[in-house]
Amino acid sequence: MKVDWKPGTMIYPLPAVMITCGSEPSEYNIITASWVGTICTNPPMCYISIRPERYSYPILVKNMEFVINLTTEELAYQTDWCGVNSGKDYYKFEKMNLTPGKSSVVNVPTIEEAPLCIECRVKEIMALGSHDMFIADVVNVQADDQYLDPVTGAFDMQRAGLLAYSHGKYYGLGEMIGKFGWSVKKKK
Repeated sequence: MKVDWKPGTMIYPLPAVMITCGSEPSEYNIITASWVGTICTNPPMCYISIRPERYSYPILVKNMEFVINLTTEELAYQTDWCGVNSGKDYYKFEKMNLTPGKSSVVNVPTIEEAPLCIECRVKEIMALGSHDMFIADVVNVQADDQYLDPVTGAFDMQRAGLLAYSHGKYYGLGEMIGKFGWSVKKKK
């Protein structure tokens, strides 16, 4: 038997990402978020949702660019720390021993330690309530070559040890169960 609850956002797990923003070192910041996702494949688009009272919010609005840095089990501590501490109190790159990297297209730092950095340019900001959604075009992706398959060039998400967030807790992704289409693949 199922029990009705009040409406809420119970769509889990989600990616736990560190979003970088700022166009110059004096305003560089990292904000941890899980309200992030894919909107469209062609053109490639994604979103992040941020509360307007957050320190990073005016930086995002001013520059209209950000980088979604995927995180790993190894970066779990830094991911959580950057989510519970404010950039108004700490320079998070330095405090967490993270390296600001150079984006290829946007004027925002990447996180060198992240296995995948998704460079984004904001198209629209949509006020939704507690959060505003930054709808963005993906303008470039930087992948750490240590996770690229030498034959196919594909990014090995499993080997990267990506981090997920589920209702206040962080998790590794676990073992692969199948791949897209495996349920209907014809047996030889």
